[in-house]
Amino acid sequence: MKKNSRDLLLCGVFFVLSVLLFLLPNSFDQRVDQDAVRARGRIVETDNHIQRLGIIAKGYQDLVVEVLDGPYAGQRFDAKNQLLARMDLDKIYQVGDVALLVLTVQDGKVVYVNAQDHYRLGLELLLLGLFALLLIVFGRATGLKALLSFIFTGLMLWKILVPAMLKGYDPIWITLAVVAAVTAAVIFLVAGPTRLGLSAFLGSLLGITVSCILAWRFALAFHVHGAVMPFAETLLYSGFAHLDLMKIYVAAVFLAASGAVMDLSMDVAAAIAEVRAQRPDLSRLNAIRSGFAVGRPVVGTMTTTLLLAYSGGYLTLLMAFMAQGVPMANLFNLIYVAAEVLKTLVGSFGLVTVAPFTAVAGGLLMAGKRH
Repeated sequence: MKKNSRDLLLCGVFFVLSVLLFLLPNSFDQRVDQDAVRARGRIVETDNHIQRLGIIAKGYQDLVVEVLDGPYAGQRFDAKNQLLARMDLDKIYQVGDVALLVLTVQDGKVVYVNAQDHYRLGLELLLLGLFALLLIVFGRATGLKALLSFIFTGLMLWKILVPAMLKGYDPIWITLAVVAAVTAAVIFLVAGPTRLGLSAFLGSLLGITVSCILAWRFALAFHVHGAVMPFAETLLYSGFAHLDLMKIYVAAVFLAASGAVMDLSMDVAAAIAEVRAQRPDLSRLNAIRSGFAVGRPVVGTMTTTLLLAYSGGYLTLLMAFMAQGVPMANLFNLIYVAAEVLKTLVGSFGLVTVAPFTAVAGGLLMAGKRH
């Protein structure tokens, strides 16, 4: 009963925090055009003025769109879809497609309609709902707490981390603070405010700190800067030239590894807790040894998992260079590849160190005797 009461209290605390984060105003929302109205719209007519240059399309589409919701629902407007000859940005509409429309309004009259992109928000919410349902059905109370930690993490990233970076706060320190808060939420919601949770939290925090230090040190040594990240230069040209892209890149490195670090620390801490439950007389030294024994094989698989996860992000980059016959020395010396190598190896360093950190913390906190 006492454990259930503590779990309920903790869930209540993070639920309230999540609601407050959701309601937290964002000063950057004021940059959005207040005269613009966003709505779903169906493409009812298309007039294509498109030229194909191999696999690239250029030109434009004249569209007639019907607004499906909002104050202009049921009305039809002309719109234009300008192609940029870039496959990653261009979209071509067909009759019947649903798009996200941005309507520019002046004096109560729509003066311009932009079919921004295919409408995907409904499918994204459906996918999120199915994920939440499966998580709750399978995990029950634990799944519900995991869902709460998932929502809290997303809100912390969007409402705290991103705005703080844009305002010029030190990216490394603000990311460390956010990661610490997120780690506490995830671990304590799953394990409860127990010695098990504290052991996993301390191990995670130490492993993430090691990743942070290594990322900063080797980013300087590699001469890797944050401009290798997508849209980094666009951000600078959008009025944020004060941003330190190097520190943002370092923060992104250990932020990306923090999830795997949490996972591994919980595995080791839970194993020590189970051994301790079966052997109440277990000494602290033997508990630490048990943590090391569990951590070794888990580290062996988790580091490969991290390699595969990161490789998926730059698979086409590797394919492009292999297709051109670029030598391996040139390939791994390229700044884009070097940045991903650094991210992978520094994240793996964090994984390797978190196991002994958690084993020591778990042995000291959960075992009852010293020998």
